[in-house]
Amino acid sequence: MTCLHLLLTLVFAVSLGTPVEIQRPRGVPLTKKQFYEESKPFTCLDGSRTIPFDRVNDDYCDCKDGSDEPGTAACPNGSFHCTNAGYRPMFIPSSRINDGICDCCDTTDEYNSGAKCENTCKELGRKEREVLQKMAEITKEGFLLKQQLIEEAKKGQQEKQSKVTDMQENKKQLDEKVEALRTVKETAEQPEKEAKERHLKAWEEQKAAIRLEKDKAKMAETFLELDDNEDGFVSVSELQSHAELDPDADGTLTEIEAQGLMGGAEQVDTSTFESVWPKIKDKYHSEVSREEADISLCLCVVQAQPTIKTPEKTHEDEEAMPPYDADTQALIDAAQKARDDFEEAEKALREMDDQIRNIEKELSFDFGPDAEFTYLYSQCYELTTSEYIYRLCPFNRVSQKPKYGGSETNLGTWGSWSGPENNKYLLMKYEQGTGCWQGPNRSTTVKLTCGKETVVTSTSEPSRCEYLMEFTTPAVCQEPANIDPSPHDHVEL
Repeated sequence: MTCLHLLLTLVFAVSLGTPVEIQRPRGVPLTKKQFYEESKPFTCLDGSRTIPFDRVNDDYCDCKDGSDEPGTAACPNGSFHCTNAGYRPMFIPSSRINDGICDCCDTTDEYNSGAKCENTCKELGRKEREVLQKMAEITKEGFLLKQQLIEEAKKGQQEKQSKVTDMQENKKQLDEKVEALRTVKETAEQPEKEAKERHLKAWEEQKAAIRLEKDKAKMAETFLELDDNEDGFVSVSELQSHAELDPDADGTLTEIEAQGLMGGAEQVDTSTFESVWPKIKDKYHSEVSREEADISLCLCVVQAQPTIKTPEKTHEDEEAMPPYDADTQALIDAAQKARDDFEEAEKALREMDDQIRNIEKELSFDFGPDAEFTYLYSQCYELTTSEYIYRLCPFNRVSQKPKYGGSETNLGTWGSWSGPENNKYLLMKYEQGTGCWQGPNRSTTVKLTCGKETVVTSTSEPSRCEYLMEFTTPAVCQEPANIDPSPHDHVEL
């Protein structure tokens, strides 16, 4: 019989009225009445010896197990049975008999102490019946809700399974579409690539020609700068005026070094200078540049008025690749559209894969014998205490966050059902949370109890880094017992 069935039995039994007290020696429970017959000698319940019945409850301990003194304090290891008619029976240690303190609600433990005890069993029974009746009603309503949850879960699972089937069929079509668009993309990218390469090659050739022309112009300009006497030749002495051309970097361009740069000649004309130019162009400093630098140096002490300058064309601007021609741009546009179409279809395929994977993951969870816990999936429930906000997301994780600001702490991620063998769905285990300082990773056990509402009712930390959370849900409510006791049956309370 389950705990719920027992509670309901008590409710129905007590509601029948005041139970009839069956006579037996003081302190003896009804279940052991047959061992205490006044017409026969008494045998100790441990079988150690047999004594005349008049030595039962004579305030002297004859049996080692104390069974001959159920109603006195003579035996240190004895126990006294409180009948507590109208309430729940109970056992108390024999040492509490006649000690002046009322332990039994029916006052039977203080029969010879003079203590003023009041029989409170009827009132206690009434209050307990109210509690039990309320619990029975909650269980009944919770079970009805559970039945609805089961129906909804069953319907939801069928819908999800059907959705997965449809999505897998659509995925096949989308796979085919992606592959077709991949072919279109690759086909469009080939002429695009070739057109871009042609454009780039033409531009590289154009840049090379531009650089060559600039180099020739620079060479001619340099020749004129070096030809100080304007006789149409650049001589060794004229070249020596440019110390920056010194090959050994000792600060002086000697006559021999200048002749070496000029191929051994004393002077060169414009045509011969072409062979000299490659040797000096990287080191040569234009006289014009030096003059401008000198002027800038002189003017640096003068407060100049700000002027607006037109941005000069940079080297990068000059070497920027020109726009594609219309035919090439058309190929690029076509290829880009093919890429966009392919990427859009591929993205849709990834999203569909994710959806299928998520639904299949949900369908793979153990949501109880009848999938009654399905409704908890993807939900979160919070409990706020004086210090923290606790958050339980079933089948996902448990966390703790300071109430007045601070980072969240992971108290464990979903592990498994860990209840007893007869019902593993009474406990949830969440493991591998944030590690404690010089301690283990945090973990949380969630204890599930029957209730009409789904709510976290309490949290505690029984052991360091091990948390306990109480959680009510109709999903654990059991079917109420169908009990109809006969009014003639006697149930001792």
